[in-house]
Amino acid sequence: MANDPPLAPGFACIDSARMPWVPSRFAQGVEIKNLGKADGRAMQLVRFAAGATFPSHRHTGPEFIYVLEGEAVQNGRRLTAGYAGVAAQGTVDVDFRSDTGCVFLLAYDLNQVFDKTR
Repeated sequence: MANDPPLAPGFACIDSARMPWVPSRFAQGVEIKNLGKADGRAMQLVRFAAGATFPSHRHTGPEFIYVLEGEAVQNGRRLTAGYAGVAAQGTVDVDFRSDTGCVFLLAYDLNQVFDKTR
């Protein structure tokens, strides 16, 4: 905002509503907004269209999601708005999907690589 005081060093603020959605490199019907990164970690807003599926993949680092809208299915478990999902390093997401469409916040280590399992 125009009248907000300047941020202290090491802080950043992003108005996600002004950012465009960017198509995922890994799955159709999935879009992201990169919200920021610091100290080897990153945060994204992720939007799945109804019926979108993310390829099965191994987590090469921990991953945290918080469902804001809609419903996601992670390894057969339905996560609705307000649910958090935590995946430890080495775990596998098998066909993570959304039948209804959803938006979730994702936090992860920047050193992770996309390790497709199929």
